[in-house]
Amino acid sequence: MTRPNFLVIVADDLGFSDLGAFGGEIETPNLDRLAHAGVRLTDFHSAPACSPTRAMLLTGTDHHIAGIGTMLEVASPDFRGAPGYEGYLNDRVVALPELLRDAGYLTLMSGKWHLGATIETSPWARGFERSFALLPAGASHYGGAGARGFSPVPTLYTEDDRFVTVGDDFYSSDAYTDTLLRYLDERDADDDRPFFAYLPFQAPHWPLQAPDESIAKYRGRYDAGPDALREERLAALKRLGLCAPDVVAHPVVADGAPEWADMTDEQRARSARSMEVYAGMVDRMDHNVGRVIDYLTASGELDNTVVIFLSDNGAEGAIVEAMPLRGPQIAAQIEKHCDNSLENLGRPTSFIWYGPRWAQAATAPSRLHKAFTTQGGIRVTGFVTWPGFARQQEIGTAFSTVMDIAPTLLELAGTTHPGTSYGGREVAPMRGRSLVDYLTGATETVHDADTGTGWELFGRRAIRQGDWKALYLPAPYGPGDWQLYDLSADPGEIDDLAASRPDKLAELLALWDRYVEETGVILDPISVYDLQL
Repeated sequence: MTRPNFLVIVADDLGFSDLGAFGGEIETPNLDRLAHAGVRLTDFHSAPACSPTRAMLLTGTDHHIAGIGTMLEVASPDFRGAPGYEGYLNDRVVALPELLRDAGYLTLMSGKWHLGATIETSPWARGFERSFALLPAGASHYGGAGARGFSPVPTLYTEDDRFVTVGDDFYSSDAYTDTLLRYLDERDADDDRPFFAYLPFQAPHWPLQAPDESIAKYRGRYDAGPDALREERLAALKRLGLCAPDVVAHPVVADGAPEWADMTDEQRARSARSMEVYAGMVDRMDHNVGRVIDYLTASGELDNTVVIFLSDNGAEGAIVEAMPLRGPQIAAQIEKHCDNSLENLGRPTSFIWYGPRWAQAATAPSRLHKAFTTQGGIRVTGFVTWPGFARQQEIGTAFSTVMDIAPTLLELAGTTHPGTSYGGREVAPMRGRSLVDYLTGATETVHDADTGTGWELFGRRAIRQGDWKALYLPAPYGPGDWQLYDLSADPGEIDDLAASRPDKLAELLALWDRYVEETGVILDPISVYDLQL
């Protein structure tokens, strides 16, 4: 049997309902075709933020084990030296590309890494034969420092084992796709190895920037505001069968962002434009996915390529003041260095977010957004497409997580994880479960009913077993105590059952204690980031 190729595509901060196949109005025909052809996963979960998810994706285990126990950019000094909090993909785990390379795969990457900021912790060091990567959390989508030398984080790009710079014609989604296609095209004619291609886009992560022609397609589309968009998206989700027709959405948590009706005309125009730019970014990303699909179709490889698409977390709902530690200073620097005039929004010299109200139009009916262990932060868009699977053109309702992807690809590649030893060092086993039996129709679930799955970031916690979920949010976003939800009846996490079902809460908290023990979660201190919020 010919082993399949793998194409894993990650969007950065994409909302659950942004794609057309998931209820969105943004034009995403290429991703929609792939999603409709395969299995759209409606109960698929990430970590609450980007680098923890990437660690889980590429190792099949929890990010607290893999070295990203918290975000490096915001880690408390008290975490220094703690196992699992190194701030890069550590040696306690084996990376998926290492194992696939060992199994005879050509391993390629082009896009955002966010799992280490040195050559020694770059994709080149973790199994990718060829790689072009943005190492940190983000940067101007037009490369370099963006607006007149301004960048809130260092901008570091690598190609293979060296640092590189990018030119003036750089736009992230185009450039990452150009490079991946070049790597595929540069294969030797006699190289018959299957490939693992990892394409983690930087879009639509802030700063919101897109080519003028991509933004222009959405001019005026969002003039009714985020609440109207939220209602449209919810109606579309119901119409597509992606949520229950009687679902009750969690109320918007606005973080001080004003109501649409209370804004001035100028404020509404700027807010609507920010959403137009965001839509343009997603549109452009889809265009580039289409370029990859066209290449694989022309080369005759598409039918033997497993395509997996996901977002790394829920939509980004932060406002500038939520930037770690330096929110007011960042705001001042943006005002000094960037041109955020209405007509310039989305261009290289602008630097904007779109805020919590637009984000929660995309995460509805779920609660909150990125950075939270609520469903709005961790339930994400995902789909799997391959003609070799029995499940085709389905809506998949089985619970699964990003940790399940690595064991899935290893099984399809005909290889296994080494368990507890690799290259002469002790390593952690995978915690994820292969999706293969589910995708082939052999089972109706991925995880056993008694399995407990935990999340923690910035002191925000959750544990889930079946449809039951216990959630802990410190103030001001929660009561600073455990809450309990039955997601089968309450996907919006509105009706706290902790008082009426103490037995179920106790059962889940026992699983939470086991999760903390197994993964090495540190709960005190929580994080500099959370103290700022």
